[in-house]
Amino acid sequence: MNKKTIYLAGGCFWGMEGYFKRLKGVLHTEAGYANGRTTNPSYEEVCNQNTGHAETIKLEYDADILSLTDILRHFFRIIDPTTLNRQAHDVGTQYRSGIYYVDAADRDIIQAAIKAEQGRYTAPIVVENLPLQNFFPAEEYHQDYLDKNPQGYCHIDLQKAREPLPELPQPTTPTQAYNPNSFHKPDNAALHQQLSEEAYQVTQNSATERPFSHPYDELFVPGIYVDIVSGEPLFSSRDKFNSGCGWPAFSQPIQSEAVSEHHDNSYGMQRTEIRSHQADSHLGHVFNDGPQERGGLRYCINGSSLRFIPYDEMEAAGYGAYKDMVK
Repeated sequence: MNKKTIYLAGGCFWGMEGYFKRLKGVLHTEAGYANGRTTNPSYEEVCNQNTGHAETIKLEYDADILSLTDILRHFFRIIDPTTLNRQAHDVGTQYRSGIYYVDAADRDIIQAAIKAEQGRYTAPIVVENLPLQNFFPAEEYHQDYLDKNPQGYCHIDLQKAREPLPELPQPTTPTQAYNPNSFHKPDNAALHQQLSEEAYQVTQNSATERPFSHPYDELFVPGIYVDIVSGEPLFSSRDKFNSGCGWPAFSQPIQSEAVSEHHDNSYGMQRTEIRSHQADSHLGHVFNDGPQERGGLRYCINGSSLRFIPYDEMEAAGYGAYKDMVK
């Protein structure tokens, strides 16, 4: 079992709990009050005393069965993410919508889900994406309320929990635009002129830059990462995440043909090295400890082996065919 926890606020917690406990993969739910200014508040205090708490459910789930991405798709299915401090007939800051995480790696997944959802609305989405500050279980009569009171008030259609999520559109890949022969490795003399000393040592001699030393580690803006040697497209910002390892991390290459894998037994370790396909540049290594919601892989890449092209400059730089893989 791959047990994980997320906290969801989406109006009255009776309906939220009633919906999510019906999903396969949900292990446990608990209604409560989160991210407020007081300790152990009562329902009456939350409703009347400006405690800052939001009605929230604690959701424990098996990530091998139900991904966080799908949990968030269910979440957005049953709330209006554009209404501030209100869901259906319930109005007040305690009914605000929010997603509160305990695993910092979840932040980027949540942000990606919010960004994807924003495309369905003209009004801005006001769902909070914040670390959990506190959570206090609600009174016992609130727990599993709709099981105890089947005719009780609920702003959510619980039957939707039995309906499968719609199929996601498959991402398009610029296979016709990708031609490996379009990208070439310069000769050694040109490389010495083209590359910094660190980039040369990394790409040509399999060196490793110091962790947390390259600005790309903390760069999270739309764009494409290409091989600094040949210009071959390698990674999209859409697949980048903050792994905390000290090097830029991606869940997958922009296309499988762009990289190759090699056994690496150096330094007494057994690792899988990643090299660019056309220029054979050393890029980094791939590990199996990435976010499960993104496929479980972590491509740990030296920033010195990459050149970043911002989304707005991709067309002029000749990478317009890849823009759909960035946004």
